[in-house]
Amino acid sequence: MSHESHSDRDRSFALAKRTHDLIRDYGPSATPRAYAVWYAYVSAELPLLGDAVKRLTTEKGALTEADIDDLHETYLNRHGLENATGDISRVVLGEIAAVTEILDLSLGSTTQYGESLRGLAQDLADGLPNGAGLGEIVATLVSTTREVAVNNRVLEARLRETRSEIETLREKLEATRLESLTDTLTGLSNRKHFEESLKAAIEAARLRAGTMSLIILDIDFFKRFNDLYGHLTGDQVLRLVAIVMRENAGRQAQLARFGGEEFGIILPEADRVLARQVAETVRASVMGRELVKRSTGESLGKITVSLGVAVLRQGDTPAALLERADLCMFVAKRGGRNRAVDDTAEALSQVA
Repeated sequence: MSHESHSDRDRSFALAKRTHDLIRDYGPSATPRAYAVWYAYVSAELPLLGDAVKRLTTEKGALTEADIDDLHETYLNRHGLENATGDISRVVLGEIAAVTEILDLSLGSTTQYGESLRGLAQDLADGLPNGAGLGEIVATLVSTTREVAVNNRVLEARLRETRSEIETLREKLEATRLESLTDTLTGLSNRKHFEESLKAAIEAARLRAGTMSLIILDIDFFKRFNDLYGHLTGDQVLRLVAIVMRENAGRQAQLARFGGEEFGIILPEADRVLARQVAETVRASVMGRELVKRSTGESLGKITVSLGVAVLRQGDTPAALLERADLCMFVAKRGGRNRAVDDTAEALSQVA
């Protein structure tokens, strides 16, 4: 057996042992689904599943059978999304068929009523009928009108019901869309949404011949902190930074966590002065918070962040703007951390 095969086998055994330990500590039981979820977690091959497991264990202290089922269905059952999409499609098609049926009934009722009116008009055109004939025409007209009125009330009720179903579907689809664009741990936008928002912000700035800015934020020494105190406390740090960003970035800011301990702040219509001000406010606010370990109440001290600020330039692509902000953040790291650096020529000259 090759050295590589031995290495793979040893890694698998190590992952399996870690999986059993986590099932024992966090539950619920060693079912095949639970094993699959925890094995995927320790292998770190599904980051979104990892974030979800961390969040649930932080909130509850353990996983329930229902949690395992939800995690398995959402992240491991590759047919889950297809099934959900298929279910929604079937409901939508059903509602379309219902609306079509209603319209057909309405058109049929209207056509029948029109034919009745034309027949009565022809009878009158053929000559004024006697009293009995006129009474019959009037009775027919009243009966036909009453039937149409009843049908219209039924159709109106069915249309209201269908409209309610469609509105419920719209809300579900919107919730699903938002969930797909959200980082589960922090509630901020995920990388996909961040990239879409950055592209849209640049296009909007160009359309109005204005400006916009981008801030990249990275937590200082996060890996060392995470290794020292554990991933649950590390997650607490990530959520704390997200909270500070929400409180201080401004109402127009678009916030995202797009990788590990790295965050983005998109500032529409913000020039360099405003972007620097936001960056400094966020930096100072993060540094001013004391982190407390929830399980013991132990003070873990303070954390700091390094920030890079880039202002939109003519000809910038989203990738170019992101790269420049990231470069400024690197300069801040190399300059001692816990600081904000913008993309002036002087700052960028420090990269050598």
